[in-house]
Amino acid sequence: MIYLRGEQQKGMIRFAHMWSGNTRYWLLQLAGWGFVGLVMIFFAHAYKVEISNKILLSRIAIVFTAGIFVTHILRLIIKWQGWMMESIEKVIPKLVVAMVIASMLFSLIVLGGIDFFKLGNESAKKLSFLAKLAGSTMDNGLFILPWVLIYYFYHFFQKSRRQQMDTLRLETLIKELELKTIKAHINPHFIFNSLNSIRALVDENPQRARKAVTELSNILRSSLQSEKMETVPLEKELGIVKDYLALENMRFEDRLKVEYEIDEDTLNQPVPLMMLQTLVENAIKHGISKQINGGVVKVISDFKDDYHELIVQNTGFLNGYKKGDEGFGLSSTNNRLDLLYGEKAKFEMKQVTPSLVEAKVIIPVNTV
Repeated sequence: MIYLRGEQQKGMIRFAHMWSGNTRYWLLQLAGWGFVGLVMIFFAHAYKVEISNKILLSRIAIVFTAGIFVTHILRLIIKWQGWMMESIEKVIPKLVVAMVIASMLFSLIVLGGIDFFKLGNESAKKLSFLAKLAGSTMDNGLFILPWVLIYYFYHFFQKSRRQQMDTLRLETLIKELELKTIKAHINPHFIFNSLNSIRALVDENPQRARKAVTELSNILRSSLQSEKMETVPLEKELGIVKDYLALENMRFEDRLKVEYEIDEDTLNQPVPLMMLQTLVENAIKHGISKQINGGVVKVISDFKDDYHELIVQNTGFLNGYKKGDEGFGLSSTNNRLDLLYGEKAKFEMKQVTPSLVEAKVIIPVNTV
């Protein structure tokens, strides 16, 4: 029953849209051909054509009726043949042929009506039927041409606008799916490395391992609470980073030194969720863990011009790193920045001193 009601509602909505479109179409038809009638009256009086008002109004009635009939048939053909779905280059020759045929049909109906109701003048009777048809076709073509242009290009621009809206919706959907896919990879990637850290402590120091599990649960809780958000305030992201570094500090002990240089004004700035944590994780995995004596991980946050700079420095070496060679963590950072900010954001890694590597993210301020 619920399904049937839903289908009925959809059917009513479709009918309402169709009714609205048809009503607008017929109103415009009546208004357009009514305007043609007024133009005929204007020129008849302006040029003082010797014709009675009865005959003039009768001719206008024939033109009005024939115009609506012929253009409506033309509309049905355009819709039936699907010309609206074709490119302009392909459809223009078809429209020209259709317009000529419609003008001839229009003229045949008008001339037939004038002859049937005996509304012609003496001078017109002296011309052959073909001459009258040719002249009438050219005259009436001036009515059909603007109708075709208005009708076709109105629907052409409507179709283009709908396509643009559909494209934007599709791009938005793809963007959301890509972001969700990246986030879905980040969390398992992070959990895997954290579990390895905990595993290293299980035999060596069970008490510390239990504490490490608590730290990991704090990180997961923070991540799950924000799973529906693409960005979070830097302060919340820093909380995740501090939990992660506290966990790693239990494994590295004195080999890991952590420093923070955070401008408090940046704490409310939105940053991509788990991005800073990914950079810190990369610094630990590829920097500190490879140093016999360990080293320093320094997190910096500051404003520069109209941009928010996030920097993670660590003791270590790039070892020939270049853009395009990064692992999943860094490639995901590049992808997320591109999806969220486009060309306005930037990510780079470089060796700032012989023993210090820097990963820098530049994000436009208040742009999310």
